[in-house]
Amino acid sequence: MVRSQDEPFTLYGLIANGVETDDARSFVAFTIDPRARFSDGRPVTADDVLFSWSLLRDKGRPNHRLYYAKVVKAAKVAPDKVRFDFDSAGDRELPLILALLPVLPKHATDVERFGEPSLTIGPGSGPYVVAEVRAGSFVVLKRNTEYWARDLAVNRGHFNFDELRFEFYRDTTGWLEAFKRGLYDFRIEDDPKRWANDYDFPAARTDGLIRETLDTKTPKPMLAFVFNTLREIFADKRVREALLALFDFEWMNAKLFHSAYARTGSFFEGSVLSARGIPASGAERSLLAPFLKELRADVLSGTYQPPRSDGSGADRVHARRAFALLAEAGWNFRNGALVRKADAAPFQFEILVTKREEERIATIYATMLRRAGITANVRMVEGGQFEARRQQYDFDMIPVTWQQSLSPGNEQYFYFGSMSADQPATRNYMGIKSGAADAMIDALLRAKSLEQLTSAARALDRVLMSGLYVIPLFHLPQQWVTRWPHIERPKILPDQGAMPEVWWQKRVAQ
Repeated sequence: MVRSQDEPFTLYGLIANGVETDDARSFVAFTIDPRARFSDGRPVTADDVLFSWSLLRDKGRPNHRLYYAKVVKAAKVAPDKVRFDFDSAGDRELPLILALLPVLPKHATDVERFGEPSLTIGPGSGPYVVAEVRAGSFVVLKRNTEYWARDLAVNRGHFNFDELRFEFYRDTTGWLEAFKRGLYDFRIEDDPKRWANDYDFPAARTDGLIRETLDTKTPKPMLAFVFNTLREIFADKRVREALLALFDFEWMNAKLFHSAYARTGSFFEGSVLSARGIPASGAERSLLAPFLKELRADVLSGTYQPPRSDGSGADRVHARRAFALLAEAGWNFRNGALVRKADAAPFQFEILVTKREEERIATIYATMLRRAGITANVRMVEGGQFEARRQQYDFDMIPVTWQQSLSPGNEQYFYFGSMSADQPATRNYMGIKSGAADAMIDALLRAKSLEQLTSAARALDRVLMSGLYVIPLFHLPQQWVTRWPHIERPKILPDQGAMPEVWWQKRVAQ
């Protein structure tokens, strides 16, 4: 099935032209559209669906393994129909999760080598086929003129380009310069300095470059420096709170970013699911009642906000608060350095980054910490090494972005569930093992109404904010998009803002 981009929790049929479930959501069954074809002309069958489920459950990404392992029985109940039965855990999202199962061609998939990197191009069942690949440089997709579902209602207005070319750039400077030369068609900008200064160039003026500021309804990304709480130095919440107090967002925003960023505080920032600035409702308090010891009073009351400095770069109020917390946690300031009382070991850790922008922010933060006698060594590594260390949780602190949606569910286990804390390659980078977080995720999956879902999401947000697992950084209040005038878009936008799948190229008069 396929998502609706302006209806959270709504899917429509794609390969499936029929779907069945019960009120308890204890099973889901799909009838396969007899017209469905892979790009090599072979039909998509119930056997392909079961093959894909089994393969991804055993050899897929960690989130696939987590989701698909919840199926207790999978069977072909007719030549064109498959059924998945679930356990009695009350996970109402599972029919939707199975509906989004990627269907792989059984006849063209090498099971034994499935987990190995490969540039072999296999058949798919979508609107494009891979036409050309150059590793590390580009990939080209061309429209499948025989695409079986091109006239389905769910695809109307989508996939309007004959060819899509995705190019890769080594750094942001080259990336922007290529855009100025017209080597690609649109970009989403996230740097205030570039947005303010770098788009007034000759071709932009003569060729009519379009710059747009778009409103979105989805949660803003949670960009943050993440504490690895499995490291002893960050195991104490008081230490994490102190390091949060020493981060001067107001100074950095003014000096580096034209004061264009807003401070992020919530894991569902800027959406109806955010608990920031809102007192806990009765429904939330009921969910959180067994876990009140884990929650901050100001988070429950809705008064909590990330520390706000005077913007001087040397806010004494926050510095005093930080030193008091560190002293409580067993650290003293001695001879210009912060040391542990027990053994005089210095307070030092590493911030691991892989991009120049991350390095700049991390270096500034390290300078802020140095005034407090804390040594934060910033280490920049190439992408492969960074990803390998991130997947194995071999870091003290890293920058991370979580992208949330208006339909949170099973992926929250992958982000914040106790079961994922010790499993390699999840997104529980901070190592959360919280009964409260697990219980709120369970409540998300049991929700039968928007009100119940909202209460559970806000309750989870309060647990995460109370734990002080990250130093939240910033987000743009709106989306900045630039496109050359031959690229057009609908007037009505989906919740996420820019969605190139429904854009098109302007016809040129002959």
